[in-house]
Amino acid sequence: QVQLVESGGGLVQAGGSLRLSCAASGRTFSSYVMGWFRQGSGKEREFVTAINWNGVQAYYADSVKGRFTISRDNAKNTVYLQMNNLKPEDTAVYYCAADRAISTATMAEDDEYDYWGQGTQVTVSS
Repeated sequence: QVQLVESGGGLVQAGGSLRLSCAASGRTFSSYVMGWFRQGSGKEREFVTAINWNGVQAYYADSVKGRFTISRDNAKNTVYLQMNNLKPEDTAVYYCAADRAISTATMAEDDEYDYWGQGTQVTVSS
């Protein structure tokens, strides 16, 4: 069982930056693929980015490539999402997700993840 707690959300102006954190419980954090998803108001949840167990491989949605960076610190059981050059369309609740058995082919599929955080609100004003 893994428990995930996101933090770092808030209100920022367009062009600004935020860093989200997701702290995970459990001793086997380093064996999990970690992902970030988001859900805007009235929209379906969408994939943002994911990172493999050792941080060597990362994947991004086209909408955030070049602006967002995912990273992880396995010693701290934490995954981060650095968001730069934020846009109003990035406004959403951001969720951290984890799973031990996801292939690179399915990292973007939310139903592949077994564990989810409660979400943190990111609001970008224009």
